Amino acid sequence: MTADQPTGWVLYDDDCGFCRRWIPFWGPTLRKAGLDIAPLQAPWVAPRLGLDRDELVYDIRLLLADGRQLAGEEVYRYAVQHIWWAYPLYLFSVTPGLSRLWAWGYRTFADHRHQFSTACGLTPPGVAPGGDLGEPVVLPH
Repeated sequence: MTADQPTGWVLYDDDCGFCRRWIPFWGPTLRKAGLDIAPLQAPWVAPRLGLDRDELVYDIRLLLADGRQLAGEEVYRYAVQHIWWAYPLYLFSVTPGLSRLWAWGYRTFADHRHQFSTACGLTPPGVAPGGDLGEPVVLPH
């Protein structure tokens, strides 16, 4: 592998307004860590990962150049481990007790990402701003 080839690809749900806005925003930082980005809906992704559409877009994914795959909170854990200034977040993510909080935070957000996107006005293509993508998220007090 040459220096200009990525060590992996962060694969995000392009139908999620939040993901569509923020993963490309962090693209330059991820590229400095050797990771490129691509939407899960890119034609090459599903055949390469061997997943059906519902399973494919359930989580953010990381496809490493050697073929290994990570999903969900493990993608964020990998990324922050390889970005020098984010390394304290990696330590948080692997600390006993706090690692469960890391996983819970990811899963809670991922399960409601379309509602968060709507609430933040980050609608995906083909959805009118303020369009309904599900039940509103009620956060605890």
